[in-house]
Amino acid sequence: MTEQITALDVSDVRFPTSRQLDGSDAMNPEPDYSATYVTVRTSGGAEGHGLAFTIGRGNEVQAEAVRALAPLVVGLPVADLLADIGAFSRRLTGDGQLRWLGPAKGVIHMAAAAVDNAVWDLAGRLAGKPVWRLLAEMTPEQLVDLVDFRYLRDALTRDEALAILRAAEPGRAERTALLLESGYPAYTTSPGWLGYTDDKLVRLAKEAVADGFTQIKLKVGADPEADLRRVRLAREAVGPDIRIAIDANQAWGVEEAIERLRPLAPHAPYWIEEPTSPDDILGHAAIRHAVAPIRVATGEHCQNQVMFKQLLQAEAIDVLQIDASRVAGVTENVAILLLAARFGVPVCPHAGGVGLCEMVQHLAMFDYVAVSGSTEDRVIEYVDHLHEHFTEPVEVRAGRYTAPLAPGLGARLRPESVAAHRYPDGPVWRADA
Repeated sequence: MTEQITALDVSDVRFPTSRQLDGSDAMNPEPDYSATYVTVRTSGGAEGHGLAFTIGRGNEVQAEAVRALAPLVVGLPVADLLADIGAFSRRLTGDGQLRWLGPAKGVIHMAAAAVDNAVWDLAGRLAGKPVWRLLAEMTPEQLVDLVDFRYLRDALTRDEALAILRAAEPGRAERTALLLESGYPAYTTSPGWLGYTDDKLVRLAKEAVADGFTQIKLKVGADPEADLRRVRLAREAVGPDIRIAIDANQAWGVEEAIERLRPLAPHAPYWIEEPTSPDDILGHAAIRHAVAPIRVATGEHCQNQVMFKQLLQAEAIDVLQIDASRVAGVTENVAILLLAARFGVPVCPHAGGVGLCEMVQHLAMFDYVAVSGSTEDRVIEYVDHLHEHFTEPVEVRAGRYTAPLAPGLGARLRPESVAAHRYPDGPVWRADA
């Protein structure tokens, strides 16, 4: 019989990171890093795992949105689904009634991301390949078939996308070998959570440099005096040659962002991330013009490929930050990587959350091998917590991501971790009550 998708299981998994203020920032002072965890099962016994990242309350809403998509998935022949994942992605995001809840934004779009990621994990596992390599070995024609160009053609046509991919094609084998040998550059946010003491910030910043990182990131945006003190302490701790990125997590208005960055400029911040509302394209452009040479970065809350297109068209950002589960998963991120290559803007993925490091590394590595062909001014974010809950956790050596070799997308949680952290009945949460 034809192998079919038989189930779409979803779990509300939450980790009590607020207890140590891991992940704390100006807008999210006490997050509990959480995963809307999805497992796609087939009649042949295969599984694919994906997730959408949230920070606690509301994860149950995200889980219900995934369940609403189940009728679009269960019953599909596996071979047909994997032969045209682009069509499957459009099925998820284009349902005649569910689409109204977005369209292509918010909880319903993140639900599509969790499912799309699970399907790519399934594809990688069935092929016996990590997803970065699965993507990097697809033909340019197969890759552009993933992309919905309907709203992109004024900035990126199918022919332009094909030209980008064909230009990179001759160097794929060499870059794959280099990636396997040397890995991909990383930066770490672990020293810079807003709730950490000054002493902890300084200690962790020095440890990051000793571990081989050439860029760290600090959270800013709450108190101006504290921002200046923390950036100064970090600069003194790491010296002049280490890049220090700063992240306001949307805390400021446009004019406020420009003013708040002036006293920080002497300490040479490399980029300011999310200086204002993620939806304010013209605001980002105004900030970028006013604060140069500080770069402007955003993307972790960018809703979809159309928003990214406009940020690029408006010359509003210097650094594009894809996220593994904010847009509609791997499939939509392929389109965004092609847009970034078309405009010549480097991609530095966001990965501060449950499973984001595990998943987004595949996208950056695919970009290097088959799209941009470059790691210049490109780094993947790294945070050093919660990886122990995954069956294929990321591995970072000397400030670089090691290319994953295991099949799939890396999003499979350990069953015992799911059982312990399932909300609200897992032992971790019963004990907390």
